[in-house]
Amino acid sequence: MAEKLKNASGATEEVTHRIFTLANIISFVRLLMVPAYLVLLLNGYDLAATLVFAVAAATDFLDGQIARRTHTVSRLGQLLDPAIDRIFMITGVLGVFIVGRIPLWVIVVVVVRDLYLLIGGGILLSRFRIRVPVIYPGKFATTFLFVGFAGLLLNWPLVPGLGLTDAAWLPGFSDGMVSWGIWFIYAGLILSLGVTVYYSVAAARALKRALADDPKRCGHGAA
Repeated sequence: MAEKLKNASGATEEVTHRIFTLANIISFVRLLMVPAYLVLLLNGYDLAATLVFAVAAATDFLDGQIARRTHTVSRLGQLLDPAIDRIFMITGVLGVFIVGRIPLWVIVVVVVRDLYLLIGGGILLSRFRIRVPVIYPGKFATTFLFVGFAGLLLNWPLVPGLGLTDAAWLPGFSDGMVSWGIWFIYAGLILSLGVTVYYSVAAARALKRALADDPKRCGHGAA
C-alpha cells in the first residue's frame, strides 16, 4: 500500500507503508550502534568507539539512497532516517562531553538544534503530511560534525591552539593542545545553523501552501 506525500517544494512523492525494506533494516542497524558506541566510549575503548561512530556516520547516506534508487521510500523510513541522525548526533556529542573533550555550549547548540528539527519534522509529517527534504549542505554539516566528533573520540593527534584568547570554553582558539576534530566541529556548527534557518523557512512556506489548499487541516491531524 502506498500514499502520496507533499515535500517542501509542493511536489508529491509516493511512499509505502512497508516496514521491512532494505533501507529501514540499515537504519535499524545504525540505531543499534548508539548503545554500542556509548558502552565502548565509557569503558575507555576510544578506538573501538571511534570505529563504531565512523561506520554509523559513513552509512548516513546509504539508507536514503537505497530507498530512492529501489523505489522503496517508506513512511517509517522518512521518520526513522532523520530521527536516527539526530539521536546519534545527540548521543555522540553527549559522549564526548562526558569524557571531558568538548565544552558545554557545543552540547547545548547541537542538542537544541537537533531536538528542534526532530520534533518539528515529526509534527509536519504526522499532522500535515509535509516533509522537508534534506539538502546537501545539511548532509555536509552532519558529516563535518561526525568527522569532528570522531577526531575528539580518537583524541589523536593533538595540534596546538591558536592562542588568540584565554577562554577555556573556546578550545582551539586558546592556548594548549587540542584534537584536530574541533575545527570540523566549528565548521559543522556554522553550516548546520545556516541550514536550520533554511529548513525553517521551507517548512513555513510548505505549511502555508498546505493550509491554503485545505484550511480544515489547521489544528487537525491528517486523515
